[in-house]
Amino acid sequence: MRRVGALIFPGFELLDLFGPLEMFGLLKDDFNLQLVAETSDPIASNQQVRANPDTTIKDSVHFDVMFIPGGMGTRGEVNNTALLDWIRTTSDSAEYVLSVCTGSLLLAGAGVLDGRRATTNKAAYTKIAGQYPKVDWVKQARWVEDGKFITSSGVSAGMDMALGAIALMHDRETAKKVATWSEYDWHMDKDWDPFAQVHGLV
Repeated sequence: MRRVGALIFPGFELLDLFGPLEMFGLLKDDFNLQLVAETSDPIASNQQVRANPDTTIKDSVHFDVMFIPGGMGTRGEVNNTALLDWIRTTSDSAEYVLSVCTGSLLLAGAGVLDGRRATTNKAAYTKIAGQYPKVDWVKQARWVEDGKFITSSGVSAGMDMALGAIALMHDRETAKKVATWSEYDWHMDKDWDPFAQVHGLV
């Protein structure tokens, strides 16, 4: 069983977090899901729904999969030294490191994406790519796999990425079963990205 540590912070995006966790959570015998935050207090999402952390970044818990959602809150947290240190340390020991949307901003801020291919929310792409030029940002991609790092485009793209990650950790047939169980139309093509054109990137 792989332990998944999903980071939450003030202003995280609900679908970024719970969409992918739904996919992993349907494989109860394979994934143990935990919410991680800087403190043990309930954390308000960008939509003001609160989530209760299971553990904190001070608890030294090992995670096989580190998962970082995006949201408006990433803009402030990218300057949070304690959080970036935790991301750096945890990603070093994790088997897989996943992000959705502007969650890649926190990975880039921690320096763990330097020299790697990655993507992010296409509405925020130009600003983030300009801020972190050491990352090989991919303009048109639903999600990008580079070794153990898997980053996705905005919000709903996280569910496609999570299924892609399940296909890597298990196999494509298992990922297809999870998509069927959740009645989700999985975009299996990593390069499918109409929003890159919407935002003038291609």
